[in-house]
Amino acid sequence: MFKVDFDNPCKIHFIGIGGISMSGLAEILVKEGFTVTGSDVKESETTEILKSLGVKIYIGQVRENITDDINIVVYTAAISRDNEEFLEAKRRNIPMLTRAELLGQIMSFYKYSIAVSGTHGKTTTTAMLAHILLAAEKDPTISIGGMLDIINGNIRVGHTDYFVTEACEYTNSYHALTPFVSIILNVDADHLDFFSGIEEIAESFKTFAEKTPENGVVILNGDMKYTDYIRKDLKCKVITFGLNEDNDYRAADITIDEEGHSSYTLITHGTERGKIYLSTTGVHNAVNSLSAIAAAEFLDIDLSSVKTGLLNCHSAKRRFEYKGTTKDGVKIIDDYAHHPTEISASLKVAKQVAEGEVWCAFQPHTYTRTYALLDEFADALSHCDHILLADIYAAREKDNHMVSSHDLADKLTERGADALYLGDFDSIEKFILKNCKKNDMLITMGAGNIDIIGENLLSY
Repeated sequence: MFKVDFDNPCKIHFIGIGGISMSGLAEILVKEGFTVTGSDVKESETTEILKSLGVKIYIGQVRENITDDINIVVYTAAISRDNEEFLEAKRRNIPMLTRAELLGQIMSFYKYSIAVSGTHGKTTTTAMLAHILLAAEKDPTISIGGMLDIINGNIRVGHTDYFVTEACEYTNSYHALTPFVSIILNVDADHLDFFSGIEEIAESFKTFAEKTPENGVVILNGDMKYTDYIRKDLKCKVITFGLNEDNDYRAADITIDEEGHSSYTLITHGTERGKIYLSTTGVHNAVNSLSAIAAAEFLDIDLSSVKTGLLNCHSAKRRFEYKGTTKDGVKIIDDYAHHPTEISASLKVAKQVAEGEVWCAFQPHTYTRTYALLDEFADALSHCDHILLADIYAAREKDNHMVSSHDLADKLTERGADALYLGDFDSIEKFILKNCKKNDMLITMGAGNIDIIGENLLSY
């Protein structure tokens, strides 16, 4: 396998450079002196930023973009094997790396690398760690799967041995990483277009944990069903966190304020350490923050910097993000939640803080996830006062006609929920304008482009 060398920069081409993670890695390499080119199917704010850094961007993916002076080609799991650039790179015998393999190689240049994994909460927890490291003046390199205000984007290139990133389980891509600090927030059923079920997912997280070197640490949610299975036979240090009393790091006396922000008493190894105040929402983020605290203290970061970082962290964009209030007095929240567990957590916060009724405009994400977890989606959404359903966002998939948002509406109706399938965004916007009242809260929810609805409503 081709090895990237920071001491010997070369020319690297990215197929699909506009993606949030690909663009971040490209920016790191540019700032390390590499010559970077890349292609995408359309222009975007991300491709414009990369252009401003000197990256040559091709719109459209054709074989002519692959030239003999390219030393290595990087691609993602979303790139089909009949992609013209992919096939041309193969024909020319140009070395190729997946995005995850490149990330793993980049991380190897940092002594204190931190990888945040888990079915849910990766972006927010990575944001917490980013804020902590910055508060402690560690000048970290940060790669995050969302836009973070404190770094004005999704990437920050530092000049020290500290590196923090997300580690995604999809296609087992995080198995290419060997982080010094490995965090596992939770293990849940997802990405069932790739995994056969929850047992294979748990096995995948165990393999990820085993990648941690012996002098490193695995920071593991101690409240999970699979905790003992994952930690068994690990040769490195293991730290647990959660709500149960036998965890190394524990949150007690959790309270939620009127904006949904949580605070709690930190207890480590049975000793009370004082109050922790968060600017992120919900009990779930209180639990996730424990992993960030454990990682920071393992790296000898003082608790004062930890508290400052956590208080300053408002998470990344699209994580229970307040967008504004319409002229009719409807509060607009946008949330990336696209799994039943995430939806339940976000709607619980919404019900706690909303003055009026809670409306959810939900766009399911991928057909396989919707089909596999249809009942779970209905259970999670049924706690909302009103649910408006958009068509399924296909992402990397094609419609197999096995499931639709109609089916989810039917499941919700069976549970007695006020659910309505409207399909397109224009119909949803018109319904909201007619039916939402002053002091109601509207959450646009999903990992697709449902946030457009909130932006349009605020522009009226």
